[in-house]
Amino acid sequence: MNIGQTAAVQIPMATKLFLTLYVAVLVPVYLTTYGPTNFLFFCDMALLLTLVAMWRGSALLVSAAAVGILLPQLLWALDFLSTLVGMPITGMTEYMFQDTIPLHVRFLSFFHFWLPFLLIWLLGRMGYDRRALPLWMAIAFTSLYICYFFMPAPPAPAQAPALPVNINYVYGFSDQGPQTLMPEAVWFVVLQLMLVFLVFLPSHWVLKRLYPPAQDSAEETTV
Repeated sequence: MNIGQTAAVQIPMATKLFLTLYVAVLVPVYLTTYGPTNFLFFCDMALLLTLVAMWRGSALLVSAAAVGILLPQLLWALDFLSTLVGMPITGMTEYMFQDTIPLHVRFLSFFHFWLPFLLIWLLGRMGYDRRALPLWMAIAFTSLYICYFFMPAPPAPAQAPALPVNINYVYGFSDQGPQTLMPEAVWFVVLQLMLVFLVFLPSHWVLKRLYPPAQDSAEETTV
């Protein structure tokens, strides 16, 4: 699959340089704080995809990142604001208010808040590439299976409390321990179905109706 370029669309150089500098700082800090497995999270992969997309002018990569993280990250932003006023919705951003995590690390993690809005802006300039759904699903399912078969289950070990565990919720929605409502393998199947039918497909359907086809689409994929 050719990731293509949208030559007619110009992304401001200041925007490219900002994201480049941000990632250049974030990557070594995250590697030191969490380790390389942290980049298996969908949100981190989407951030890196967006950086590559902006320099290449690739609507396909922008669209793939949007399919994968637009809905979850908008929920993250909403939960952050609600937690800020003492009324958390899901608790998923509670870590942003924990003093045990260094302030500079939490500051860098704030990309979860603004990345979905950057993607929306980029889609408005580039259009939506209908090939994004299969591309993102290939990326996401690769990450899921690596996380399920090779990454540690929750909780994090006492000697390494910052070690990423339960990456992409492959063991349940809590990092304190695996879910107990159903067998582990059944949960993993349910998780994949939820991601496809509650996140990826709805995002694809909405985005292809809101935005015109991207110029670098070789062909439209009908789903």
